[in-house]
Amino acid sequence: MLTTVKKLSSIYMRLVLPSPSSSTFLSFGSSISVFTPPRGTQFLRLNFRFRTMASHVVGYPRMGTKRELKFALESFWDGKSNSEDLEKVAADLRSSIWKQMADAGIKYIPSNTFSYYDQVLDTTAMLGAVPPRYGWNGGEIGFDVYFPMARGNASVPAMEMTKWFDTNYHYIVPELGPDVKFSYASHKAVSEYKEAKSLGIDTVPVLVGPVSFLLLSKAAKGVEKSFPLLSLIEKILPVYKEVIAELKAAGASWIQFDEPTLVKDLDSHQLQAFSHAYSELESSLSGLNVLIETYFADVPAEAFKTVTSLKCVTALGFDLVRGSKNLDLIKSGFPSEKYLFAGVVDGRNIWANDLASSCSTLQALENLVGKDKLVVSTSCSLLHTAVDLVNETKLDEEIKSWLAFAAQKLVEVNTLAKALAGQKDEAVFSANAAARTSRKSSPRVTNGAVQKAAAALKGSDHRRATTVSARLEAQQKKLSLPALPTTTIGSFPQTLELRKVRREYKANKISEEHYVKYITEEISKVVKLQEDLDIDVLVHGEPERNDMVEYFGEQLSGFAFTANGWVQSYGSRCVKPPIIYGDVSRPKPMTVFWSSRAQSMSKRPMKGMLTGPVTILNWSFVRDDQPRFETCYQIALAIKDEVEDLEKAGINVIQIDEAALREGLPLRKSEEAFYLNWAVHSFRITNCGVQDTTQIHTHMCYSNFNDIIHSIIDMDADVITIENSRSDEKLLSVFQEGVKYGAGIGPGVYDIHSPRIPSTEEIADRISKMLAVLDTNILWVNPDCGLKTRKYTEVKPALSNMVAAAKLLRDQLASTK
Repeated sequence: MLTTVKKLSSIYMRLVLPSPSSSTFLSFGSSISVFTPPRGTQFLRLNFRFRTMASHVVGYPRMGTKRELKFALESFWDGKSNSEDLEKVAADLRSSIWKQMADAGIKYIPSNTFSYYDQVLDTTAMLGAVPPRYGWNGGEIGFDVYFPMARGNASVPAMEMTKWFDTNYHYIVPELGPDVKFSYASHKAVSEYKEAKSLGIDTVPVLVGPVSFLLLSKAAKGVEKSFPLLSLIEKILPVYKEVIAELKAAGASWIQFDEPTLVKDLDSHQLQAFSHAYSELESSLSGLNVLIETYFADVPAEAFKTVTSLKCVTALGFDLVRGSKNLDLIKSGFPSEKYLFAGVVDGRNIWANDLASSCSTLQALENLVGKDKLVVSTSCSLLHTAVDLVNETKLDEEIKSWLAFAAQKLVEVNTLAKALAGQKDEAVFSANAAARTSRKSSPRVTNGAVQKAAAALKGSDHRRATTVSARLEAQQKKLSLPALPTTTIGSFPQTLELRKVRREYKANKISEEHYVKYITEEISKVVKLQEDLDIDVLVHGEPERNDMVEYFGEQLSGFAFTANGWVQSYGSRCVKPPIIYGDVSRPKPMTVFWSSRAQSMSKRPMKGMLTGPVTILNWSFVRDDQPRFETCYQIALAIKDEVEDLEKAGINVIQIDEAALREGLPLRKSEEAFYLNWAVHSFRITNCGVQDTTQIHTHMCYSNFNDIIHSIIDMDADVITIENSRSDEKLLSVFQEGVKYGAGIGPGVYDIHSPRIPSTEEIADRISKMLAVLDTNILWVNPDCGLKTRKYTEVKPALSNMVAAAKLLRDQLASTK
């Protein structure tokens, strides 16, 4: 019988709430009643209606806010610390990341997204797919096998490294064939799940899905290139089953399979592989909630149909930022029994979320899939953005109010999830709206003169007036280069002392006079080294540059810079992308002073070194309030001014690097032509006004260029240097297939991302293979990429062997005439 409460002090109140980490919020308007139990004790009964806040993060940056992992890795590789030291740093980072996500209110926290080098390499290790050259004889794979696979060593070359979809992150490409013996050789996924659980945090273990793993692999050396990699699915699934069994035994209730290849153009056979693989895993996955995560683009209709029909899958994650068509697909029919992980918070850029717009999208999705089936998530892993805006104490406050790094994106996910659960923070939404209005109306964003100049580009394709063959003839008369001319890509090793001098100059701790004197001496050393090695076309070594994009962005209007906005590119290599917030222009020359000074030190040609507009664009955090191609054209005009000033200063060879041109290629075939048209056009704009005698070089690296070779030809550069050796000379196959290339070309003859020093004979053999498919009069000899990350003890002998190999081949060619 219900009775009236007369004295609250005599009432015994029992209220059981979930723990804070369960991310549950109360929905008030609840009924209150008091009842008398059998013994006459009065209780206050609160009948709350609970609404669970569902939030998720696909992945998180690994390096740490101060790049702790980078420094720990490099210390270990240099022999200055041991494996225990490295593992301690890694464990501390994992712990802090998990706790940070839990404290931010994230419900579905990922584990096994940490990596000592790369998540695909981790999967290769999990499957025991170690190429024979690394001498692995079974057992748990340790650092002694793992790191040589990633970096190579004095005895063996590294595995191929290439771009992860259309990002600047690089993954290690698995080498597979019919004879690979797969076995469960790395228990990392289970160990990290248990590690988090011991901290009181129940996580969602993340695995690279079996089908994407195979589709991202390549045929091993000696295996026919046409080998069907998907035929290995039956061999790898038993290992996945072992991992799943161990995760279940450890207490996991969810598991996330990243299957990003679902956003690509897949044929029916490839789509069938997904159906088959997850059908085979169905019994193993029984009792687990299974999330299939996709990202970077929209999922094609047939792939959507395939993945939504997988019976063992509990939830599906979609990118609703770059996947512009995913929302329509979901509206067309999403399975009522499945959860939708809605990626509305951008994992690829640093702009603050439009909370009102995202909330509207989420509410529309809620009406489609149901209140209890919707989970707020990031569009992809936050690996691709900077770590924490809190560390940016010197960043302009107005611009800072427009931004959100990884840590802030956790808060955005939580804020949206709370709003969806009826706990909307009006003050946060109001501040977010005010910041967006500030950005839209800020006079620093728009420059009328720049927009007018970019608009005037329409109507011309900006090609040079003469053919490349005519230009090469004019350039040879001026430069008098030998057959198989040697050069390097641009940068030379940067010592700790050099980096210190740059930091001190930037902090106004040393005078400009002292700085210029030091950099001049550094350039002089690099020039002398190249002359001593007898390299034909020189570079100044770029000692004044911190990064090939940041250096230029610092001198262009419309850019902002962070102090600690580091993003992992590969292994321990981090970059600090500039932020393009407004219209771009060049207030004054950027490189003429140093290039002219370097040229004055030698009679040999000295390359003026520039970063091209497409690479600056693709390696920056780009404004999202206008089309990317408009921003690219603005950058192209700025670089054009620099090219023409270099020419006036007497620089006869100018290299405009477009290392990231292939990286920006859309993931869907239907969108490629539009991108390549404006990207190639942007490059041509930069050098369309120079004389025939000025030789224009470009450089590209660490992507699959064979499928865009005709666009590369259309760039109309005089010489292209391009990565070739680490990808096992894959580039040469396009010329074997009959593609005619009339400009100068320098496929890389050795991998600079490995400490291994190639012999003269090895390099000569590579050059001989190139001469089998390329004319002698167009072939250049050069490394794969710049030398910034190497040591002089590695660079000197490697370049010496490279020059010796070129001379050996010249002698052989001369003797056959």
